[in-house]
Amino acid sequence: MKATAILLPIGLLAGLACAPAGTAEIEVPESAGTATLAGGCFWCIESAFDETDGVYSAVSGYTGGEKANPTYREVSSGRSRHVEAVQIRYDPAKLDYDDILHIFWRQIDPTDAGGQFADRGSQYQTYIYYHDETQRMAAEKSKAALAALGKFDKAIVTPIVPASEFYIAEEYHQDYHLKNPAHYKRYRSGSGRTPYLQRVWGDQVDESHGASKPTDAELRSRLTPLQYKVTQEDGTERAFDNEYWDSKREGIYVDIVSGEPLFSSRDKFKSGTGWPSFTRPLVTDNIVEKSDRSFGQLRVELRSAEGDSHLGHVFDDGPQPTGLRYCINSASLRFIPKEDLEAEGLAEFLTLFDD
Repeated sequence: MKATAILLPIGLLAGLACAPAGTAEIEVPESAGTATLAGGCFWCIESAFDETDGVYSAVSGYTGGEKANPTYREVSSGRSRHVEAVQIRYDPAKLDYDDILHIFWRQIDPTDAGGQFADRGSQYQTYIYYHDETQRMAAEKSKAALAALGKFDKAIVTPIVPASEFYIAEEYHQDYHLKNPAHYKRYRSGSGRTPYLQRVWGDQVDESHGASKPTDAELRSRLTPLQYKVTQEDGTERAFDNEYWDSKREGIYVDIVSGEPLFSSRDKFKSGTGWPSFTRPLVTDNIVEKSDRSFGQLRVELRSAEGDSHLGHVFDDGPQPTGLRYCINSASLRFIPKEDLEAEGLAEFLTLFDD
């Protein structure tokens, strides 16, 4: 089997293959099959195929519109006429196109012509984009078989149309379920997708789809050595020599591992310690407090609830209104500016900056 080696930076596509994390060499044989599918939020469709044996790559992107290389803001507005979609490269020796469609149908509501779950509009409609006549016939047959199962009390409305130009979405959308597992899991459930699929398919659908903590190997490939040492080995970065200690930008800070929202810039203050300091968490349930007796003293360690990342410590010498100082390592955090909150699926926190 002849293969083409592709060296890719994270989130980019070459020869319709992409590296799931970091920079990796991916071999995509010339015999690989290509499938393009739309099922509402592309995070949820990509995650299902990322976990499937026989899939070389699953890439989030946009298709169906007229403008080349649209941005997420253009697509999400609905004005560009593109649809969020996922392009899959797979091994036909392990999966055939029918297998791909079998997985796809179990990720969506095929009776909804107005979007998917909480995501409304034409940009979130379901589609099967066929790449040849064989795929078209297989899709029509699969759609008819789905209707015959009697699982739905309404007609199956997912269109089957020819594939058109596919544009790769921004890097932060690629492998979102791995980069931000806690937020992804909450979104997937809160949008209504997980409850719906469990109701329709029961044990035939997996609700997690990548919502678990990444493996150690994945963390080592994603994180810098300092980020790994701090979050996984309870390390401490140098004071006054870290990314956010004196940052004044407006936005929120999330766990570098899980993407859990942790702190807001509105609660950040200059403590003089050389580390980012906050008066309180943004989401209390995302912070776990533990006793820390290292270095011969008793302190209260802070860890993230989902990611189990070491964050820092909390002290009672902070300013009012709480009197607390949440002293956090920059290496445990990722900053999201307020103007990017909507694009990263965190629009619920925009009201923090309304004034």
